[in-house]
Amino acid sequence: MNVKEIVGEFKTFVTKGNVIDLAVGVLIGAAFGKVVTAFTEGIIKPIIAYAGGGKQVSLHLWILDVGTVIDAVIAFLITAAVLFFIFVKPMNKLKKLTENEEAGAPPPPEDILLLREIRDLLKAGAKPAEPPSGGKSGLV
Repeated sequence: MNVKEIVGEFKTFVTKGNVIDLAVGVLIGAAFGKVVTAFTEGIIKPIIAYAGGGKQVSLHLWILDVGTVIDAVIAFLITAAVLFFIFVKPMNKLKKLTENEEAGAPPPPEDILLLREIRDLLKAGAKPAEPPSGGKSGLV
């Protein structure tokens, strides 16, 4: 392989939407982590402390500190919830709106298409087709 092919493949790889989305997601997640940490430290933990607990959940079972895990799970759930409601839900709604606009109006039902065809034939002055043999048109 020559250098031009390698550079071309690299350019294709980097400009794929998934790579860009992932990079943006990592950067937003890192920056947003500070916001969630401040929210947890400034609002959630003082509420827990006021309710009678310490600022950190402390639960020791034998030699294991389960409280640290519970603390991390709470921080994770807060982060996930905020990211979901601030980024994911609005993006899904926007994506749905753009898909609806791209799809356009659904095709009309078949009976409407047949009525339009009959209308166009009448406008063009076409005569109705002869009824099947027997001379009856099938109308009562």
